[in-house]
Amino acid sequence: MTNSWADLAGRLGADLILDVESAPGSRGRRTALATALRAAITDGRLVPGSTLPPYRSLAADLQMARGTVSGVYQELIAEGWLVARVGSATRVADLTHVATTPHARPDPPAAPAYDFRLGQPQPALFPRADWIRSTRRALEAAPHSAFGVGDPQGHLATRKALAAYLGRVRGVRTDEHHIVLTTSVSQSLELLSRTVFDDTVAVESYGLPFHREVIERGGTRVTPIAIDTGGLDVARLAESSATAVVVTPSHQYPTGHALDPRRRAHLVDWARTRGGVIIEDDYDGELRYDRDPVGAIQGLAPDDVIHLGSAGKSLSPAVRIGWIVVPDRLIADVVRAKGLREATASIVDQMVFADMIESGAYDRHVRRSRSHYRARRDAITATMNARGVEVSGMSAGLHAVLTVSPTIEARALELATERRFVVAGLDGFRHPDAAPLPSGGIVVGFATPPEHRFQADIAALADLLVTAADSDSITSTVVAKSMHLSVTDCP
Repeated sequence: MTNSWADLAGRLGADLILDVESAPGSRGRRTALATALRAAITDGRLVPGSTLPPYRSLAADLQMARGTVSGVYQELIAEGWLVARVGSATRVADLTHVATTPHARPDPPAAPAYDFRLGQPQPALFPRADWIRSTRRALEAAPHSAFGVGDPQGHLATRKALAAYLGRVRGVRTDEHHIVLTTSVSQSLELLSRTVFDDTVAVESYGLPFHREVIERGGTRVTPIAIDTGGLDVARLAESSATAVVVTPSHQYPTGHALDPRRRAHLVDWARTRGGVIIEDDYDGELRYDRDPVGAIQGLAPDDVIHLGSAGKSLSPAVRIGWIVVPDRLIADVVRAKGLREATASIVDQMVFADMIESGAYDRHVRRSRSHYRARRDAITATMNARGVEVSGMSAGLHAVLTVSPTIEARALELATERRFVVAGLDGFRHPDAAPLPSGGIVVGFATPPEHRFQADIAALADLLVTAADSDSITSTVVAKSMHLSVTDCP
């Protein structure tokens, strides 16, 4: 015989867990239900705006009379705990007279007034329509097996599409058998630290601190190699004992300089002579503006280079897709370390990404984005130059380095905090054991400010730097005068 309550509950509403039987102070089922609902709202399990199940569905789940549950809903609506409108669901009210959590919550941080955060594309540029179309095509074409346990190396069709794309756009020489899909460059580095790196790996003296931390968590020590306007100093690398090095040759992060062509050749010679491996983080390789395309180093030495990339900036950091292109001699170790099944990446997103590449939608999106960011790059350069601020590192990517002295850098960061700017200081990217660069800088991401206020925001940024420079000049003058007085007044 079919259980009528279970049948009804399966057709109506949503789940809601309530401890009705043990609700304190209960006098009968109706009182117990009302008490349980108030408790769930008070302790935050039911937050303001939460939709409650229809009273008939909840009555079926709790095996109560419909009239009892309907009466409780009406009682709590009258008391202000719930709200209901004709034709709409019953919801938890936005209460101000009840504490909705048993613990005090800290006040949320103030929203930034000027958001120049790094490493993020403009969210409004995400190709929603293309993503939706690719999702539909990918899901309709996918076999049932695609929705089972994922291959730790990544979806095969995605690896094929990516191999062709990287060969065409970045000059990478590979195939689907030598690509491992990950969620990000960070995860790729973590995986390599467990498989490829020895006790020590060389890194650029300036770079992303959390990338260094990822490598060190894997048990590998990082040693800094100096950089300059030509990128990594390969001669200094050759003087070290390192057998692996992580570089950002297309657009050094954060200075923005590309690795000098002669140094690229010397780096490949170093790897072949040392028997070492180059880990190429292809940072901003696709987002170039006013220079000839610079191919990946991997294309020069596929047996000696591990190529890393991701869709985090070309599409969005919300799309968790990264990749490692691994030489034949290392691929088995990397795949083995990845595990027996995919544990973190979304295979569905990988299928959608493959369709975007194959349909040409990804190429079109990258080209549209490049045009948009080039216009922003030109605008921030013009504004800063007009105020006497030097801009560097702008031939590719989504950030700029505004060159200032180290003392002005420190003062500008203080002002940025006061005025709620999100920016970074160049020295914050320096390895603790590395010597500082000759000049300081404020590093700003120019992709994040919304379009309607972009010009106003970069004007405010220029004002901040001018104020920092003026205050530093005033301080220097006062110090110089006081030193002069102290000398001339000595007996």
